[in-house]
Amino acid sequence: MEKLKRKLEDAKKAIVTLEEILMEKYSKIVRDATIQRFEYTFEVAWKLLKEYLYHKEGIVCNSPKSCFREAFSVGLLNEEETVLFIQMTDDRNLTSHTYDEEIAENLYKKVKNYYTLLKSLIERINNNLKKL
Repeated sequence: MEKLKRKLEDAKKAIVTLEEILMEKYSKIVRDATIQRFEYTFEVAWKLLKEYLYHKEGIVCNSPKSCFREAFSVGLLNEEETVLFIQMTDDRNLTSHTYDEEIAENLYKKVKNYYTLLKSLIERINNNLKKL
């Protein structure tokens, strides 16, 4: 349970840094920083979900997509959110290609919506843990 709490705190910190960069005026540097912050926020969020599913539901999942599908199966995510998280996973996998201007621009445009979705997931897990 201690590991889960640490992961929750890491996710809360990461989402704040993503929110901060989203408030900045657009430039290529801000775009690239936004993508970087999205990348690590995504990583800590799915790993938080993985730990949460293990402790709360006894579910073992070893990839982001499998964790998002399991979160849907236990009612933590609805169908639309699950689809978006699967798309987000695919976009996260493109972050190593940010040297490609078109990919970087497209990803940057999606991050604001992804931020909202990630924040919602983190808040749900936080609220559910308070109930335990």
